[in-house]
Amino acid sequence: MTTATLIEIFGYIGSALVVVSMLMASIVKLRVVNMVGSVVSGIYALIVGAVPLCLMNGCLIIINLVSLYKLLKTRKSYDLVDGEADDALVEYFLRRYESDIKAYFPEFKREDACGKRAFIVCCDGNLAAVLIGEEEEGAVDILVDYSTPAYRDCSAGHFLYSKLPERSINKLICGLNISPEHSSYLRKMGFAKEESVYVKKLNMVRQK
Repeated sequence: MTTATLIEIFGYIGSALVVVSMLMASIVKLRVVNMVGSVVSGIYALIVGAVPLCLMNGCLIIINLVSLYKLLKTRKSYDLVDGEADDALVEYFLRRYESDIKAYFPEFKREDACGKRAFIVCCDGNLAAVLIGEEEEGAVDILVDYSTPAYRDCSAGHFLYSKLPERSINKLICGLNISPEHSSYLRKMGFAKEESVYVKKLNMVRQK
C-alpha cells in the first residue's frame, strides 16, 4: 500500500468520525468524537495542502473545545421527585421515551410499571431521568433506570443515587436482561455483578 493511499484512508477516517458524531444522542460524546474527527481531518488537510479545509477543521476544534468546557463545567441543577409509575408525569415520560427505553431494557412493558415506586430527576424543570422499581425493605428491584439523551453524562444518575438514601433506599438491584450499553453504565456507576443480577449498595444517611 502506497503512502498516498494511506493518507487518503486517513482522510476518510476523519470524515467518517465527523459524520458518525452527528448520530450520537449524547451531546458530550458528539462533541468528543466530532473533535477527534476534526483533528484527523485537519491533519489530512495539512498534509495535502488544503488550506480552506484545514482552517474549517481548526474552527471546529475550537468550537468543540469551548462547548465541552461549558458542558462539563456548567453545574446542572437537579431535583428529585418521588412518585409512583401510575402518576400522569411518569406515564407521559414512559410513553414519550418507550422505544428508546426498550433499547436498554428489551423486555420493558409500560403495564409492568403499574404500582411500582418511581423516582423522577428533573433539571431546571426538564425531565432528565427516571428510576422505577419494586421496593422492599430498603432495596429496589429496578424495572427501568433511564436517562434522556441530553443527560447521559452520568450526572443525573450520580445525583439520583446520592439522594436515594434520604428516601431509606440502601440497595439497588438490576437484572441482567439489559443491553450491553446499560451493563457498561451500571459498572461505571459502581454496580457489582452478583450471580444473576447487578447490585449497588448505597450509603445510608445517619439520622441526627
